[in-house]
Amino acid sequence: MAELRSEEEQLDVIKRWWKENGTSLIAGAVIAAAGVFGWHAWQDYQEGQAAAASVRYQQLLTIANLPEQGAEQLDSAKQLVNELNDDYGSTLYAELGLLLEARLAVGQNDLDGAREALERAADGASRDYVKSLAWLRLARIEIAQGNPEQALELLDEPIVDALAAQRLDVRGDAYAALGDRDNARKAWQEALAADGQSQSLYGIQFKLDDLGAKEATS
Repeated sequence: MAELRSEEEQLDVIKRWWKENGTSLIAGAVIAAAGVFGWHAWQDYQEGQAAAASVRYQQLLTIANLPEQGAEQLDSAKQLVNELNDDYGSTLYAELGLLLEARLAVGQNDLDGAREALERAADGASRDYVKSLAWLRLARIEIAQGNPEQALELLDEPIVDALAAQRLDVRGDAYAALGDRDNARKAWQEALAADGQSQSLYGIQFKLDDLGAKEATS
């Protein structure tokens, strides 16, 4: 009988504990399960967004790689860029889309349109590499439009180290446009050194050779 009373007492203790704590325990389990479900749902959503943005970016890339773009293709490209930035603005594809829009604009000799797209990328991109590419290309546009001083200011932005050689190359172009041959030569020589064995920068040695030829005849 003593053992029976002991078991009954233990059962009463369990019942009282469950009455006092059962609701919060169930609620905690439900919240934890909801959190796991919500996390997976968020991941699925993000993957879906990236996949949809990828499709549109590939369509844009196809247009950009055409030998020529007519008015219809350019309108489609503009629509794709706007859709990428309006609906998938947090993805890398949206930022790269702006760089492609600028490239298409340059191909149409629309430097103002290219500037607008690159400024959007430089101001809005969350990725440092994309922002750096935008600054470099904006600097090239400034040089093309006769504003080498503004180009040099853009080159003072925090451009990533991976693009150091490209920055020096553009810096040399800006100094050359200003007629500053010494600084142009220095920048191009440093660009060659920074580029190393990768040989990703085409034409710098030709610029240096041409600069030397001009000095020899001056």
